[in-house]
Amino acid sequence: MIIPSILSANFSRIAESVEMMLKEGARTFHVDIMDGHFVPNLTFGPELVRALKREFDLILDVHLMVENPMEAAKWFEEAGADWISFHIETTPHAHKLINMIKGRDKKAGITLNPSTPLELIYPLIEETDFVLVMSVNPGFEGQKFIPSTLKRIDQLRRYIENEGRSSEIQVDGGIGPDNLRDVLSAGATLIVAGSSIFKSNDPVSTYRLMKKIEEEFREK
Repeated sequence: MIIPSILSANFSRIAESVEMMLKEGARTFHVDIMDGHFVPNLTFGPELVRALKREFDLILDVHLMVENPMEAAKWFEEAGADWISFHIETTPHAHKLINMIKGRDKKAGITLNPSTPLELIYPLIEETDFVLVMSVNPGFEGQKFIPSTLKRIDQLRRYIENEGRSSEIQVDGGIGPDNLRDVLSAGATLIVAGSSIFKSNDPVSTYRLMKKIEEEFREK
């Protein structure tokens, strides 16, 4: 699944950007929530999620990059978020938070920064719907993909398979048509793409190309 990230959309035309991708078959959209503390940037609040759910028939994948994920998760659940992921680095109560999110019929994801050991989340895999592996340092759009992420994805995929689990692997940061095949080959199943789509000269053509690459990969 190719998931457009609205962080890279024109902020004055977010609704138009979402509608454009919906017409191309996108159904899930990534929403980066930054608090200016855990990461040095500020982005959206619950009202944007609420407005998008009111206006469109879509799935909102909310990525919490905040110091208080327990509290923030409640705000965004109430606003209409469908998937919620939080950083393992931000809470000592990850298991409690996962259960809280899933207890409200949402999908729960755990996110890791590029330098965070994968082993930290292994005890939580059984409860987790997806793991978000950051392929850039969180906080700003448009960064280059960190090549060592491919080994991390492969390692995580092998662990999930060996444990007989069904958690999906989401990857976010610096992914476009040029490296999409490599990320899929490593084991990713959910691909977040922001700048590569919305900052391109032709977002629709770029999205179509990435979808084509993904479909061809799945057919092999």
